[in-house]
Amino acid sequence: MSNLIEPLLQTDAMLITDPYNMRYLSGFRGGEGILYISGKSHVLITDSRYTEAASKESTYKVEEESRNRRREEILASYIHGEKIRTLGFEDLHMKCAAYQKLRDAMPEGLRFIPLGGSVNALREIKSEGEIQLLARAEQIGDEAFSDLLGVLHAGMTEREVAAELEYRMKKRGAQGFSFDTIAASGPNSSMPHAIPTDRKLADGDFLTLDFGCLYEGYCSDMTRTIAIGTVSNRQKEIYQTVLAAQNAALQGLHAGMTGEAGDALARDVIRKAGYGDCFGHALGHSVGLYIHEEPRLGPGSRVILKKGMIETVEPGIYVPGFCGVRIEDMVVITDDGVIDLTHSPKELIVIG
Repeated sequence: MSNLIEPLLQTDAMLITDPYNMRYLSGFRGGEGILYISGKSHVLITDSRYTEAASKESTYKVEEESRNRRREEILASYIHGEKIRTLGFEDLHMKCAAYQKLRDAMPEGLRFIPLGGSVNALREIKSEGEIQLLARAEQIGDEAFSDLLGVLHAGMTEREVAAELEYRMKKRGAQGFSFDTIAASGPNSSMPHAIPTDRKLADGDFLTLDFGCLYEGYCSDMTRTIAIGTVSNRQKEIYQTVLAAQNAALQGLHAGMTGEAGDALARDVIRKAGYGDCFGHALGHSVGLYIHEEPRLGPGSRVILKKGMIETVEPGIYVPGFCGVRIEDMVVITDDGVIDLTHSPKELIVIG
C-alpha cells in the first residue's frame, strides 16, 4: 500500500467509491461497494452478492452490508472507533445524493476532504504486469481485425460489421468490450463517434472501425480506416495525411515531453496540409482499467509524460458530408520513444 502514502497524508482515512480504483487498490472486481482505508484498517464493504468473491479476490477485510446494516453505518462505526477527524472522498466520482447521504450518517465534526484526481493518478504509470495484459488485449483486437478483413464486402451494414468484429474479439478471449464498437461508413465516417446504423457499405466508401476489448479487466483501443472499392484522389490525400501525422507522433513521442507537445507532433502535420479545422479532438488518452484515463495528449495538456504510461495515438481528419479518416495505435511511453502495442497494417486497405 506504499503507493497510497501521498493521498493518505492529506487525511486520516480515505473512502474509495470509483470501481476502477477499488479494483486497482483491492483486487476486487465486482465494482459494487466501497473501500475504507486508514492507518489501521483496509475494509471492503459490499453486499451478499459479492462477499464470497471479494474474500477470494482481495486481502481487505470484507464487511457485508444489508438493509439492516447499511454501508454508512458500517463506515461510521470504523470512523468513530478509530477517532477519524478527516475523511478523503472521491469528489470526481461521488454523486451529490450519495455524498449527502454519507454526511448525514457520519459522526458530528468529521471533515470531508476532496481527493480530486490523486487516487486516479496512482494508475497513470503501468507495471510490467499491467502492460502485458494491455498488450494481450490489443493483440486480440489485431487478430479480430485481420479475420474481419476476410469477410467484409459491399452490402454489409454497419451494424453487421460491428457485430462480426465483436464476435471475433469474444472468440479470441475478450471478456467484454472497452466501449461500443464504432463502424462508420461513407459520410457517416466524418463523425468521430458515430453509432453503427443499417447503412450498407458501398463502392467509394471509407469505413472507420474504432474498437477495443477487455482482457483480465484491462482495455484495448485501436482504429483502422479502410476503403470499399474505388478510392478518389482526395480520399487518398486525406488518408496519407493522417498516416503521416500518426507516424510523426509515433517517432517523436517520449518521456519528458508534455501532452501538448506530443499532440503538436501530429497536429502540425494536419494543419500544414490544410486540414487543421478538420481535427477537432485530442491526439490521444491513456488506457488501463478504464478506456479514457489520464494523462491525455492534447492542446493545453501540461502533464509530463513518464516511462510506463500508456497512450493512444489517434489523429484524424473529418470532412462533413464527405468522409473521415482516423488511425489509432496504443503505445507504451519509454525514455527515448514508444513501444507500439498495435500491429495491424496501416497502408490503405481496399476491399473489393
